[in-house]
Amino acid sequence: MKSYQKLTTAVPQPAACWVEEEGAAPTPTSRGKLAPWWVGSGLLVAAVLLSAITVWVLRQVSGGWPGPALPPKCLLVPEDHRFDCYPERHVVVTQELCESRGCCFIQSPPLAGGKRGVPWCFYPPDFPSYTLESLNQTELGMVGLLVRREKAYYPRDIEMLRLDVEFETNTRLHIKITDAANPRYEVPLEVPRAMKRAENPIYSLDFSRDPFGVLLRRRATGTVLLNTTVAPLIFADQFLQIATSLPSKFLYGLGEHRGTLLHSLDWSTLTLWARDVSPTESFNLYGAHPFYLLMEEGGDAHGVFLLNSNAMEVALQPAPGLTWRTIGGVLDFYIFLGPDPNMVVQQYQQVIGFPAMPPLWALGFHLCRWGYGSSNETWQTVRAMRNYQIPQDAQWNDIDYMDGYRDFTFDPQKFASLPSLVEDLHKHRQHYVMILDPGISSTNPHGSYWPFDEGLRRGLFLNTTQGQPLIGQVRGEIPAPWGGCAIEGGARGSHMSLTSLAVLPRASHLISLPSCFWDMNEPSNFMDGSEEGCPPGELDSPPYTPAVLGDSLSAKTVCASAKQKASVHYNLHNLYGLMEARATASALIQIRGKRPFVISRSTFPSQGRYSGHWLGDNRSQWKDMYYSIPGLLSFSLFGIPLVGADICGFSGSTSEELCTRWMQLGAFYPFARNHNTQNEKAQDPTVFSPAARTAMKDVLLTRYSLLPFLYTLFHRAHLQGDTVARPLFFEFPQDVATLGVDKQFLWGRSLLVTPVLEPGVDSVTGYVPRGVWYDFYTGSSVNSSGEVLKMSAPLDHLNLHVREGSILPTQKPATTSEVTRGNPLRLIVALSSSATAWGDLFWDDGESLDTFERGSYSYLVFNVTQNTFNSIVLHTSTEATEVTIGTVSIFGVRQPPSKVLLNGQEKPFSYLKNQVLTVSDLGLSLSQGFSLRWL
Repeated sequence: MKSYQKLTTAVPQPAACWVEEEGAAPTPTSRGKLAPWWVGSGLLVAAVLLSAITVWVLRQVSGGWPGPALPPKCLLVPEDHRFDCYPERHVVVTQELCESRGCCFIQSPPLAGGKRGVPWCFYPPDFPSYTLESLNQTELGMVGLLVRREKAYYPRDIEMLRLDVEFETNTRLHIKITDAANPRYEVPLEVPRAMKRAENPIYSLDFSRDPFGVLLRRRATGTVLLNTTVAPLIFADQFLQIATSLPSKFLYGLGEHRGTLLHSLDWSTLTLWARDVSPTESFNLYGAHPFYLLMEEGGDAHGVFLLNSNAMEVALQPAPGLTWRTIGGVLDFYIFLGPDPNMVVQQYQQVIGFPAMPPLWALGFHLCRWGYGSSNETWQTVRAMRNYQIPQDAQWNDIDYMDGYRDFTFDPQKFASLPSLVEDLHKHRQHYVMILDPGISSTNPHGSYWPFDEGLRRGLFLNTTQGQPLIGQVRGEIPAPWGGCAIEGGARGSHMSLTSLAVLPRASHLISLPSCFWDMNEPSNFMDGSEEGCPPGELDSPPYTPAVLGDSLSAKTVCASAKQKASVHYNLHNLYGLMEARATASALIQIRGKRPFVISRSTFPSQGRYSGHWLGDNRSQWKDMYYSIPGLLSFSLFGIPLVGADICGFSGSTSEELCTRWMQLGAFYPFARNHNTQNEKAQDPTVFSPAARTAMKDVLLTRYSLLPFLYTLFHRAHLQGDTVARPLFFEFPQDVATLGVDKQFLWGRSLLVTPVLEPGVDSVTGYVPRGVWYDFYTGSSVNSSGEVLKMSAPLDHLNLHVREGSILPTQKPATTSEVTRGNPLRLIVALSSSATAWGDLFWDDGESLDTFERGSYSYLVFNVTQNTFNSIVLHTSTEATEVTIGTVSIFGVRQPPSKVLLNGQEKPFSYLKNQVLTVSDLGLSLSQGFSLRWL
C-alpha cells in the first residue's frame, strides 16, 4: 500500500494540490500531513488490512486453497471495489491470464442469468499507473505532465501525457488528458472557450501525485464527486481507461440504451457505439451520449461529459464506482456542478449547444406508416382523419414512396398523385414529411441516377482503404428489395452526409420541398463491413473491442477503416447521424428559408441544435410503451427535447386497448407520431371503434389546447437549456421517492402526466409529490403529503395534474396547429397554498428563423398575488395583436368572490363548489397587459 501526503501549491482558488508518496523528498510547499480523503478512513483501512492479514495467515496455517496463495493486498480489496483488469468478453479469465497482467485473481459466482458479476481479475492497490511529474499554473488553470514508467498490458502505451485543467466557470471544470508528444484525433465539436479563470468556483480540486489521480469535491458539502485513484489510469493508443468512485447510486444518462431511467450499478456495462437494432435491453442502440447526471445525498446534482466519439463502454459497479473505457481519441472531461439537476443539464448544453426552436407545426400530431403502398391510400387516410375531425399537422410516407428504394425519387406509378396530395395538405394548413436513408444506390447505369453520379463527382461517399467508394447493402432498387449502395461520406470536414441534399429540388420540386426524416443513419448496413469485407488491421480488429452487439465494430455497419474527409470511420462512426442532421438542417434553411424540421435516429451530443429524435423501431407491446418514458426523459438530459417513440408500436400488430392507452401517453411526447410497419394492420385513429377513436381524438385535442404552453417550454429549452419532458426528481430533488420514478413525467415544472401502462385496468397508481395538485380537466384539488395515490383511469381518460403555483397558457383546440393559434387563449391558474401563481408565454409566427434573436416575438409574464391576476407584456410583436385572451380559470379560490374587476371594471364570473373561478368572454388583445381582481 502507498500512503499519501498533501502538498499544497500556492494557488488562488480553486485550490489545487499535489499528493506525494510518503517518504519522498518534500517540496518547499509540503505541509507533510495526510491528504483529507484519507483522514477519517485510516482506521477503517487499518482494520480491513488487519482482517485480511489474519485471514491470510489462518489460511496458510490450515493449508490454504489450491494453487498459489493470494497476497494480502488482493484480499484487502472488497468485492464491490474490485475494478476489472480483464474486461474482454468471450474469454474465460484464468489465473494465469490475470496474473500475466499483474492483477489479482479470485473467482466469484456469476449473477443470475449468466450476467457478469464481481470481476475475477482485478487491480491490486499498487498496480503501476502514471505519476504527476510537474504541475504549473496557466491563465485559465493548470498544465501538468504525467509519466508512466512501467508499461501496461495493451500495445503502444503512451509514456508521457499532458494534463490540462481549466476552471472555466464557477460551476464548470474542464480536465483534458492527451498525448504529450503527438497529436491525436479529437471530436470536431464546437465548444465554448473560457476567456478567464473562474473566480468563485463551488468546487475544489486536488491531485494524487503517485499514482496520479483527481479528487473533486463540492465546497458546500465536502462531497467527493470524483476520485480517480480507485483504479489505474491506462492510456494506450487504442485503449484508454479511467475509473472513479461515485458519491451515490443515483446515476442517469449514458445513452442510448433501453432500460429504466435510473441505472443499475449492479455490475452493468453500457456500450456506446451507434447500431441499427430494435430497442432491446442491454444492447447498444442508435446513438452515443457519454454524459451522466448523478444525484448526491441531500438533493445536489452534478454531471460528467466525456467528449469522445470512439467506441466506448462504461462499466458500473456497486462500490459505487464507474469506469470509462474507450479505444481512441483523448480523455476530454467536462464536469458540471449544478447544484440542482436542472442547472446541470443547462450547464451541459452551454458546452454542446442549446436545441433549435422547432416550428410550431412540428409539435402537432404526425401520422405515418411503412406500407400505405400508394399516394392515393395515403391521401385516403388524411381524408379519414379530417372526416372525423381528428387533429393532424403532418402526414408522412416511409420508403415505399421511392422509385426502387432510391433516395430523392418517388414512384411515378404508385405515387403519381403525390404532388397533388402535398398541395392538398398545404391548402389545409398541413405538412408533408418523407423518410430518407443514407444509402445511395450504386447499381444504376451511369447517367440514370443523378444523386449517385453527382455524389461520386463531388467525392461524397465513404471510401475503402483503397480509395474506392465503399459498397454496402441497404434498401436499393433491386426488387429483392435490397441492393448495393454507397454510403454517403464527408462533404466537407466531418460532414458525413448530405451536402447532396442539394439534389432535393431535382427529386421533389413538385412536392414543395418537404421536411426530412433520417432513418438507418448509424450508418446501417445489411452486411458486415462491405461487399468485400474489411481489411486486416487494428482499425477493424483493434486490440480491445468494447461490448458491442455482434462483437465487431463492423457488425451491421461499415468498416471502421473506411475513409472520410475528417478521419477514418473508426473515429467518426458515432458522429454520422449528427453530421448528417447538421448538413440537412443547413440545406433546408438555405432552400426553404424557414425553421427546418429534421428527425434523426442516430444521435450524438449537440444533436438538438439540428434535429429531434425518435426512439427507433419499437414493438406493439405494453413494455415498449413503458420503456418509451425513460427513453424520452434520458434524451431530455441529452439536450434533445424534441423526442418521442412510435405511438402504438412500429412492428407487430397493436390492440385497440394498447393503442388507445399509447395514444394517450403519446399525446404528451414532445414529438408525437403514430407509425407502424408494412404487412401489419393499420393503427391510425380512424380504424378503431367509435369509443376508441373518440378517446384518441379527445386526448389529441387536449394536446392541441396545450400547444401555447408546450411551445413556450421549447422556447425556454432553446434559450437556456430547460427540459421539456422532465423527470419528477428535477423538480423535487430532495424527495428520494422521486429518484426512481419513470412511469410518470412532467411537462416543464407544472403538468404531471400519469399514464396507464398495463392492460385490463381502469385505475392507475402514481406518485404525487408533496403539495397541492389540481385535476387539469376539472380544477379539483389533491393535497398530497408526498405519496402514491390510486387514480380512476377508464379507457377514455388520461390523468393530468397541474402543480400549485403555476399558470398554463392554453388555447381552444382545432384540427391543426395553425388554425388553433388563431383561437382565443384560456389561462389556467393553479393557486398555491399561499394563493400565488406564476407563468409565461412565448409567441411568434411559428416558423420564421431566429425570431427571438431578431426581436420578432412577444413574451408575457403572468402572476397572481393578493387575489389579483396580472398579465405583463415584456416584449411584443405584430403577431400578438391577432390573438385574444378569452378566458381565465383560477383553481383553488377558497372563498366565493362577491365581484370580479377587469382593469377596475366589474365583470360577470362563475364559481364552482370545487373552488374554481372562471371569467369568460374577456376579448383582450394578447399585446395588452391587464389585471383581474376578485373580492
